[in-house]
Amino acid sequence: MSDDKKIIFSMVGVSKVVPPQKKILNNIYLSFFYGAKIGIIGLNGSGKSTLMKIIAGIDQDYQGEVVSSQGFSVGYLEQEPVLDDEKTVKQVVEEGVQEVVDVLNAYNQVNEKFADPEVLEDPDKMEALMKEQTILQEKIDQYDAWNLDTKLERAMDALRCPEEDKQVKFLSGGERRRVALCRLLLKEPMCCCWMSLLTIWMQNLFSGWSCTYNNIRELLFQLPTTVIF
Repeated sequence: MSDDKKIIFSMVGVSKVVPPQKKILNNIYLSFFYGAKIGIIGLNGSGKSTLMKIIAGIDQDYQGEVVSSQGFSVGYLEQEPVLDDEKTVKQVVEEGVQEVVDVLNAYNQVNEKFADPEVLEDPDKMEALMKEQTILQEKIDQYDAWNLDTKLERAMDALRCPEEDKQVKFLSGGERRRVALCRLLLKEPMCCCWMSLLTIWMQNLFSGWSCTYNNIRELLFQLPTTVIF
């Protein structure tokens, strides 16, 4: 079965009740395929955010059953993303590829140890270090990690992120969302949940470009992942 015919997530009879006995969701049945593009439409307070948070695994206080396929991963972009104000734009974006960053850092640390006299004078330590270096080199090749900076630059440029060395605490609300979106997409989750994606903010993101509402929809449908907005 091809990926686009594979059901990756299902809700079975899901309900959500909040005090004082207010029913937000009532007996929801929902399934979607890999690569589906789903728009959730409803009045304020009708449960759109709650539904997304359940899909994203953030809200687990509900009745009913949620079933996901093996390897299912989901990224959730909040309306007001939580970012570390002490980090730079690039450092936050790098969180989307943290595993690759960690491998590169480990490789650099191993290389530094080769200059340690204690290692140079001990054949066993040298051999162990060389083995560790080989393993890390294989991971770097697997991740294409040497091209990570280029990948990050392209992603940040595509989403019009601020300068990479700019500190997060100086970013505007719109800039913070761009950085958060960039980080999310770099994680390459199987499913992306974006709150109020096609809103004034999203259109402002592309302001100054020859880009229309329909262009944004086309962009969504080109993404090789499930998108819920």
